[in-house]
Amino acid sequence: MNARQWGRDLGMGVRFALTGGREGWVRMLLTAVGVGLGVALLLLTTAIPSALAVRHDRDQARLDYTFGPRLPKAANTLLISDTDTSYHGKDVRGRLVEPEGPRAPIAPGLSKYPAVGDMVVSPMLKRLLDSADGKLLRERLPYRIVGTIGEPGLIGSHELAYYAGAKDLAPRVNGWRTARITHFGPPTKTPANQADPVLILLVLVVFAVLLMPVAVFIATAVRFGGERRDRRLAALRLVGSDSRMTRRIAAGEALAGSLVGLVFGTGFFLLGRQLAASVEIMDISVFPSYLNPSPALAALVAVAVPAAAVLVTLFALRGVVIEPLGVVRTARPARRRLWWRLLLPLGGLAMLAPMIGQGRSNGTFNEYLVIGGVLLLLVGVTTLLPWAVEAVVARLGRGGVAWQLAVRRLQLSSGSAARMVNGIAVAVAGAIALQMLFAGVQGDYTKVTGQNTDRVQMQVNLSRGVPFLPAAGKFATTKGVRKATTLGSTELGDRRWTPGSGPENTVELTVGTCASLREMADLPSCRDGDVFAVTGADRDSDVTKLARPGRTLHVNTSDGTGGGPDVMWTVPGELKRGRALIGPAGYKESGVLMTPAAASRPMSNALTGSVYLSLDESLPDVHEYVRNTAARIDPIADAMVWSSTERSTQFNSIRTGTFAGAVCVLALIGASLLVSQLEQLRERRKLLSSLVAFGTRRRTLSMSVLWQTAIPIALGLLLASAVGLTLGAVLLKMVGATVGVDWPSVLSMTGVGAAVVVTVTLLSLPPLLRLMRPEGLRTE
Repeated sequence: MNARQWGRDLGMGVRFALTGGREGWVRMLLTAVGVGLGVALLLLTTAIPSALAVRHDRDQARLDYTFGPRLPKAANTLLISDTDTSYHGKDVRGRLVEPEGPRAPIAPGLSKYPAVGDMVVSPMLKRLLDSADGKLLRERLPYRIVGTIGEPGLIGSHELAYYAGAKDLAPRVNGWRTARITHFGPPTKTPANQADPVLILLVLVVFAVLLMPVAVFIATAVRFGGERRDRRLAALRLVGSDSRMTRRIAAGEALAGSLVGLVFGTGFFLLGRQLAASVEIMDISVFPSYLNPSPALAALVAVAVPAAAVLVTLFALRGVVIEPLGVVRTARPARRRLWWRLLLPLGGLAMLAPMIGQGRSNGTFNEYLVIGGVLLLLVGVTTLLPWAVEAVVARLGRGGVAWQLAVRRLQLSSGSAARMVNGIAVAVAGAIALQMLFAGVQGDYTKVTGQNTDRVQMQVNLSRGVPFLPAAGKFATTKGVRKATTLGSTELGDRRWTPGSGPENTVELTVGTCASLREMADLPSCRDGDVFAVTGADRDSDVTKLARPGRTLHVNTSDGTGGGPDVMWTVPGELKRGRALIGPAGYKESGVLMTPAAASRPMSNALTGSVYLSLDESLPDVHEYVRNTAARIDPIADAMVWSSTERSTQFNSIRTGTFAGAVCVLALIGASLLVSQLEQLRERRKLLSSLVAFGTRRRTLSMSVLWQTAIPIALGLLLASAVGLTLGAVLLKMVGATVGVDWPSVLSMTGVGAAVVVTVTLLSLPPLLRLMRPEGLRTE
């Protein structure tokens, strides 16, 4: 058989699909929609690496490091302060800017800097500030909006960001949140961090798990209208075509649907691309320009989808005998064999087995074995499910009329029923494995902060030199604040801090009221003017060495580079002793405690204030009230909500990306299932009309359709749970984690899969009721 014959037969099938009248067009439209949804998601997937790269590049381009060498004022310098905050759980990127010359660097997305008291904002922040929901944030940002930040200055369409004009930022240049810079972007090229093998494994598994259901849906979509197509093929045999030619013509019809599906998929993708700016998933948003599929990957999709349509059709017809007088499909088919279906999951396990126990100690995982093993296990679900459905429905007993109608239908076409739920089963199996893997390794990426959230719920760090004692009263009167403990701190050393060197011995200095100092140490007595040497923690020897009456110590006034005035302090003779307690920060600390009257003005100017707050967290927006108070006291104050644990940023990014991808896959699952269900109802229109004409109740038929969906999905979810648990256990063994089943996640993912099917079934009921009319028997 030469290529010309193949081309002629495929072309004939394409012509049949395009000129087959209303039935042909409806069949091709259903196939095209199913394929198009899959193609759109594939194109979206190929665009994700580009979108992440653009987000990363834009984030790098606007970096404004507020630490590093201190620069002198010049015509090309800019003073900039980091005023990042949070509002209702969303990050708000903020900067105060003060150009010092005509050649000051312009931030990406700006044409010029706002004047003092003005600000330019991102479009989403402007929308928030103009709405009733942004009232508390508007109080925190008392600037006049004079413009918006352009797309080059934002990493996403929903990002909240602003630049506000300020003055007198120079005294705040202290190496913490304010700096003098000459350019935006990374100061130097930093060496790439060595990749974490476990994180790479997570990424590989995520892509395999998210893409496999898409491939299953595309393979299912090209088989829409199979029964009607087979009857047409019998007519082709009657006019002289042989069986092989007939199968190639059928493949040509599927090819036509897939080609139209490529067009539909491109249209769906372009439409979704334009709508991307209005969507935010798991705090991730993009601009349409970010979603540019890689040309090579897009070309691969364009070639692979039609090729898959042809191959799937030929594979599906391998066991169908097409004769001139009909298709031998109504006879009892041969029982499906189990042995070869088990080879796929066993092969997947064999590919993953060599990496069991590898963990992080033996280098990176072999990506080909990982992807191949995961795909084979998931493909095993699609091969085992038809066998499981056939084996179970063949043994189902008697029941009501609806039950018998459903069971008989499943016994005659168990393959169609299994195909409809294959995608759900694959998605659930992959999701269960991922949930187990995430739950098993999250402990490695989560560390205990040591923060006692029962004692303190928020901490506010003020800039150096900002009077911190008056802040205590302002926070104490803030709505929702139960208690405010304010402390100022710096260091004392045995010699002056100078650029490039520092004291040999240092000790912590803490200044506060007697009530605040009693939170730090057990003090015998206290009145304003007292100084205490506190021991009972790790640095007792330093306290003993330095805190000796009459000794002169140097106060750390460094701006981060070692510069600053030399402020000296002499240890008083009436030095009291105290015993360290676990302070508000959550740990014991030896050092020198001082009441405000004992600190000179130069010493006070060197202190960095911290306010530890106990809150009534049952009050809505209590965190926002605290942040507003902090902004009024110090525009660049850092307000932090305490947490008992902290999770790796990279791990969170992968997990967030996984959930975002899962949302897209579930949307595709629902849409494709609905299309598949409508196609099956259309195929059975005359049968349903006949049953209604003979007096069958519509309720009975509706229940039979529900049973036809419920039985395969129940079997599919059971099989998916078994495969997902197996795959999850193997992946946990590979990373060296303890194997454990996260049953809430397993049950939730199984419930989500079942909910999608129930939703699709309910949406298909209105078309079903329209089809159940005697008028459906009419024909021409």
